[in-house]
Amino acid sequence: MAGLSPRRAMFPAKPPPGPASEPPQVETRRLRLRALRLTDSARVRRLAGDRAIATNTLLIPHPYEEGMAEKWILAQPERYRKGREVTFAIVPRAGRLLVGVIGLRLTKKHSRGELGYWIGKPYWNRGYATEAAEAVLRYGFQTLGLHRICAFHFGRNPASGRVLQKLGMTYEGTERQHILKWGTFEDLAGYGILRAEFEAREGRYTGARVSSGSGTEAADSVSTFRSSARREKLKKAASNMAASTANSKP
Repeated sequence: MAGLSPRRAMFPAKPPPGPASEPPQVETRRLRLRALRLTDSARVRRLAGDRAIATNTLLIPHPYEEGMAEKWILAQPERYRKGREVTFAIVPRAGRLLVGVIGLRLTKKHSRGELGYWIGKPYWNRGYATEAAEAVLRYGFQTLGLHRICAFHFGRNPASGRVLQKLGMTYEGTERQHILKWGTFEDLAGYGILRAEFEAREGRYTGARVSSGSGTEAADSVSTFRSSARREKLKKAASNMAASTANSKP
């Protein structure tokens, strides 16, 4: 899948929890989401420099010239400290190389985040986009305490829309010819999800974990809710069985 979120916005917000200059590491079944490093610059340039990636985003330049990746990566700590963005490198747990980038642009005033990502073309159709985005939604709602997360894609890129639908996001409409991209006015399709909706969803739990300086803790209220409900069900069944035994005749 190519990139989401081709829209610009202002994102003043307080610094998210975690180290002062970079976000905590988030892990899923197959992926590790970590802070970007200068050593990622060659991979970013190679993968994001593909025209197939640039054509579906607003902010990725094409051609992707030497030095651009380094400048962008070096800017991330300051954006994180100021609470404007949280950006993760997407790295398979079985390897060490970056395969894409995902993150949230934050608006403190409205407790809102805007999801955006891109996956390198050699890694399309592996489910990485959905798995990483699920973890970032969970991080946004449960760690950052956001109320709403939205995302956008060009109308001619329905594959991104399918990813958002898998995440349980609601299609909220299309702004016609809203973006000028390479001389063509593009439609912009919008999706959104509220924290209550995310927490109420059943299934699609990837087991994302957020790593902090003191260790790793599960970030999954849905799983916690299910465990609690299961305990209550078993407790009730045991109570009914005890009552039935007590009332039965010898």
